[in-house]
Amino acid sequence: MYDPTNHIRRAHRVIASLNREQVDYLDQIGKDAQFSAGIKLSRTQILAAMVNALKRLNLTGEGVTTAGQFEQRIVDAMMHNARSAKRNHSRRSGS
Repeated sequence: MYDPTNHIRRAHRVIASLNREQVDYLDQIGKDAQFSAGIKLSRTQILAAMVNALKRLNLTGEGVTTAGQFEQRIVDAMMHNARSAKRNHSRRSGS
């Protein structure tokens, strides 16, 4: 099972340039968590969780030439992972 505490190391500052829509989206995730669970997630916590999720998908930058291409690789990996999980669930439940 995945344990995020195993990934806690000395933090490094990263400066990210995001557009207004992207920042608003991060803030909305934080607010959703606060109002539904009582804990506000910071932008930094959300971005760190996203990086950890990408690591779990075993993504690399090999052969990537644009940010858009990498974004598509991320979506493809998530869709493949979701389909695999659904197939495995169907096999276990006998559906």
